[in-house]
Amino acid sequence: MAPIINEWAVIMIVLSGIALCTGVYFIRTGRRVWHMRAMLTASALATVFLVLYLTRLGLGYEKVFTGPAAWKPAYYILLISHIILAAANLPLALVALWNAWNGLKRAGNLNNIDAPAALPYFNRHRAWVRWTVPVWLYVAITGWIIYLVLGQWGELVTG
Repeated sequence: MAPIINEWAVIMIVLSGIALCTGVYFIRTGRRVWHMRAMLTASALATVFLVLYLTRLGLGYEKVFTGPAAWKPAYYILLISHIILAAANLPLALVALWNAWNGLKRAGNLNNIDAPAALPYFNRHRAWVRWTVPVWLYVAITGWIIYLVLGQWGELVTG
């Protein structure tokens, strides 16, 4: 069961990364509604990934790096940076979403984001996502790399 959960977790985080990139594209091209939909999709998929990932760990499914010794330092630098930034990404994303949600509530709709009551929230949202998006992308990409490396040079540990 754990290997299947692992595969679905990978699928969810890949789709989340695609939705994230799509959301960035939409906001840069001025399509706010599609941006919101893409980012909510990215967030939902990342949440499903997290649940599946934690379930997989709870079932004791974990792989350790068994590749070439010369690669071990680079692998662990990648893994440690991934873990630290993954832990940071959750609060970053939650604050960004919270500000967008509060801005939208005060604006009434996405065509009114410059309303005085909404503007401070959207400005904070923009400020937070300048950090959140690069961290999220780094975590997603390094996660995919770690998955591929462990697929080639990983040994399943139990217990």
